[in-house]
Amino acid sequence: MSTLSPDIAPETFTSKDLVTDQDIRWCPGCGDYSILKQVQTVLPELGLKREEIVFISGIGCSSRFPYYMETYGMHSIHGRATAIASGLKATRPELSVWIITGDGDSMSIGGNHFIHLLRRNFDVNILLFNNEIYGLTKGQYSPTSELGKVTKSTPMGSVDHPFNPLALVMGADGTFVARSMDRDPIHMRTILKRAHAHKGTSLVEIYQNCNVFNDGAFEVFTEKASKAEATMMVENGQPLIFGAQKDKGILLDGFTPRVVSLNDVSANDLWIHDESNRAKANLLVRFFDDATIEGHFPRPFGVFYSEQRFTYEQAFNQQIEDVIASKGAGDLDKLLRGPSVWEVKG
Repeated sequence: MSTLSPDIAPETFTSKDLVTDQDIRWCPGCGDYSILKQVQTVLPELGLKREEIVFISGIGCSSRFPYYMETYGMHSIHGRATAIASGLKATRPELSVWIITGDGDSMSIGGNHFIHLLRRNFDVNILLFNNEIYGLTKGQYSPTSELGKVTKSTPMGSVDHPFNPLALVMGADGTFVARSMDRDPIHMRTILKRAHAHKGTSLVEIYQNCNVFNDGAFEVFTEKASKAEATMMVENGQPLIFGAQKDKGILLDGFTPRVVSLNDVSANDLWIHDESNRAKANLLVRFFDDATIEGHFPRPFGVFYSEQRFTYEQAFNQQIEDVIASKGAGDLDKLLRGPSVWEVKG
């Protein structure tokens, strides 16, 4: 856990005040550096006190993150950052809690904890670093690795159907679902601010390049020559348009999306993005696997879905307050000495 310097006013900290004295143990060129930089840039702009911020991680390359943030934090156990963060938020709801996880930590080892955090809707922020590989353990395939991926653990190619993380989040009734990438820092900072402002569980999937074990996994989405045709930035209230000349769009034919040319169709007739529409968000996150939607679609980035729903900690603490108001404070001694006991005889 980092310690806070008493000589720095919590209300006026800067990004430099969030830099620790720890040597960063990520490989040179790793996309994690960019994510760290954007988080350190955004936090001072959120109106928080530094002692109100907590980073909790599981296990993996991404999970070293708390060591590099001069805030409170915890490097926890594999897949269980979500459970630990849930307990913290339930008992200290005033804290700004950030969960740092990877595609292996959240989609495999911690999958069960992950989905239940989403449905409970704790007011926490999850940053899911997705590099489609196990980096810390030196290059095995992960739950998000593509079909046929050749790694040390799949020398003839993976036969696993990969997880679509955002489809999983939608299925678990996530209330804020977004995607960004390590090589678009301006976009990432915008999404991080939106995630913090959301009251409930915000999930931001971040495409993060592992230049040692899976270099170039997202190159088609990040390189200048291909990015415009392969990606689509979605914005609430705006038509879905993409292409190097902004000459292509997405048209909804009933509930079937189609790629069309703006030479043939007016922009006013295109699919207008609506962050509050769960049905359309479910279609949008499926712009991922051509096996599920006929034809080639650009990979979308931005906020796909956002809804307001009561948070777990609100309901949890309100329930306690209601019981105290109606019955008074509990008596632990009375509970322990009550009639509901077992007598064990030898």
